[in-house]
Amino acid sequence: MKAVQAVEVEKKYDVGDDAVVPQLQHLPGVARVGEAHTAELEAVYFDTAQQALRSRRITLRRRTGGTDAGWHLKLPVEAASAEETSSRKPPAQAPVPEGMTQTEPAPRRREMRAPLGQPDVVPDSLLAYVQAFVRGNPLVPVVRLKTGRTTYPLYGPDGVHLADLADDRVEAQPLGGPAAAGRHWREWELELVHGSTSLFEPAGQVLAAAGARPAGHASKLAKALGAGGTSKAPGSEPGAGTALLAGKKAPAAAVVTVFLAGQLNQLLERDAGVRLEEPEAIHDMRSAARRMRSALAAYRKLYRAVPVRRLRDELSWLGGVLGAPRDAEVLRSRLLGQIDELPPGEGTEAARDFLDRRAGATFDAGYRLLQEALASERYFRLLDSLEDFRDTPPVRGTAVEPGRRAVAKAVDKAAKRIRRSHKAASHARRGPERDTALHQVRKDAKRLRHVAESAAAVSGKRARKVAKAAHRQQKILGDYHDAVIARELLAGLGSEAPPAATEVLADLLARQRELMAAAEKKYRKARRKSRDLLRGGVL
Repeated sequence: MKAVQAVEVEKKYDVGDDAVVPQLQHLPGVARVGEAHTAELEAVYFDTAQQALRSRRITLRRRTGGTDAGWHLKLPVEAASAEETSSRKPPAQAPVPEGMTQTEPAPRRREMRAPLGQPDVVPDSLLAYVQAFVRGNPLVPVVRLKTGRTTYPLYGPDGVHLADLADDRVEAQPLGGPAAAGRHWREWELELVHGSTSLFEPAGQVLAAAGARPAGHASKLAKALGAGGTSKAPGSEPGAGTALLAGKKAPAAAVVTVFLAGQLNQLLERDAGVRLEEPEAIHDMRSAARRMRSALAAYRKLYRAVPVRRLRDELSWLGGVLGAPRDAEVLRSRLLGQIDELPPGEGTEAARDFLDRRAGATFDAGYRLLQEALASERYFRLLDSLEDFRDTPPVRGTAVEPGRRAVAKAVDKAAKRIRRSHKAASHARRGPERDTALHQVRKDAKRLRHVAESAAAVSGKRARKVAKAAHRQQKILGDYHDAVIARELLAGLGSEAPPAATEVLADLLARQRELMAAAEKKYRKARRKSRDLLRGGVL
């Protein structure tokens, strides 16, 4: 079962035991305060022994009591998938009532929920989102919280439920380690429902007048564990490499490391989507791995050789296991789309069913191997190594070279590489030799695109133009290569295909040859159009 998702926007306040909840109906935009309701909540929080989740500001709990009993997973928005599905209207898009000003947004967290299930068994729908962070380490109970909650709903003039103020009295007991004294405290939480973040500033003033102050903790879990629970998991915090902004005067290693950190974030964000078979997740994760490989290859002289070589080898392995199901997925979509263009009939349906089963079986086999790889020690150690590289880059002395100069040389070198492959392709004989040569041009175009993307932070518009030109050639030659693969599949079917589908499959085979010819023509035109740009470099 897929997890239910929402985006949580709230602010927390520490408050004394004797504080009185203030009147909130006079806040700008608030028409009335609904009837207060109370609940007794009990939550058990889970983490690894190394506190891998807490170190990344992720919380996982199983809560009973109240209206939202179940498993809850909360991730910072920047650590969550870019595709956010919310059961609420996004607060940042809500209108600002008259008399109120827009303030800086409160911390946003992506929240996912699953039914209660078993007390100690994290649901698979939530576990998928933390596997890339716990990396094979078991999740165990770390804290039990008992909360007496009184909730005051705030409504606007039109009856819209703007926010909830929760008055929580909390009792916390650490679990799993040496016996430790429990903690007690009281806090207020103002959480938006359909309201605007502009509510926070006037509400904060009213709450402060009642004795509240901004909370010194990001979550109840952090408060429960206290200062003694602040150890960080390896790789949980970006180090000096990403602390340097990749401005136009940044040193070379900083520019590259910032680029690599961004692609690592993309890879981690897509990990859950791949495990849950979300559309395009494999493609996006594979693209992030390829970009890192390209950057490491282009800028390898900035770093010590052994760490770079190991990372490139492991990223190549990951790209391979991602590529098998992705290529089968693309091939299936391509052939079935072409069949849809044919007149309906018995042969068309027979060909559709046959190719759907054939490509589906290939995808399933590749996907099983991919799932095994994502659960392997090898994959988890690759993530560790990438984070280590990001946090403590193994730079050589040349890394102090100005980034603008270093990326310019890298782009020029990649451009020379593609010019050589262009020349080789133009002299290659038609047939397998030409197919192989054009595939090499495609790979070199992809590498040039990725290197130019890494240069954009310091070289700006021209680097983006180079990346765009390389992407166009990559895309055209990708269509060519897909047609080559489809042609080889169709030509090799032989007696496997049902007799009723033979004629349609022959038509599809001829169609691949037509598509190859059209793609090659487009490629020659794109090459002529970008010739001067790719010869001129980025400076």
